[in-house]
Amino acid sequence: MRSLLAISLRTTLLTLLVTGLVYPLLVTGLAVVLFPERAQGSWATDERGQVVGSELLAQQFSKPGYFQPRPSAAGQNGYDATASSASNLGPTSKKLRDGAADVLKRLEAGNPGAPTPVPAELVTASASGLDPHLSPSSIAWQVKRVAAARGLSEERVRAVASAHTEGRTLGFLGEPRVNVLLLNLALDRQFGRPSQPPPASH
Repeated sequence: MRSLLAISLRTTLLTLLVTGLVYPLLVTGLAVVLFPERAQGSWATDERGQVVGSELLAQQFSKPGYFQPRPSAAGQNGYDATASSASNLGPTSKKLRDGAADVLKRLEAGNPGAPTPVPAELVTASASGLDPHLSPSSIAWQVKRVAAARGLSEERVRAVASAHTEGRTLGFLGEPRVNVLLLNLALDRQFGRPSQPPPASH
């Protein structure tokens, strides 16, 4: 009995050592050497060189001069990188329907003249709540608003969006996509930050 217990303890300790210490350190070390930028968090910087987020995580953009990502159910107010999750609401949920209806109304009100219908991904949250990408069609749907808010032609905004459209991974996996944060940063670098709207007169 004692010998079996000793073997079990040694096996447990060895497993903990290999899987809990050696393997994580080895993988992390290889990642730092082979993919240093990714291993450090894929930080994105603005035109002044300041870190403003990670290109792997969506963040909220509410100003009209910026492209807006998908809605988020991560955390209490959404876009919480420490609480990646979906809403877990089913298709029969009234709360889900009402929430989507509210998002749809906001999008339609904030994007006058945009083509219809509104792309479904702009109304629905991703499974993680932190998907940093949008499809080219969802980007194109927002071009009119962004161009007007920045005082630019739609063609110039489309050109920047096209330059930041990523193709399929390895040429055949997934779909073309645009990283919303990187696109917004590119617009700021090329054209400057959008001016603040004047305060409403009373």
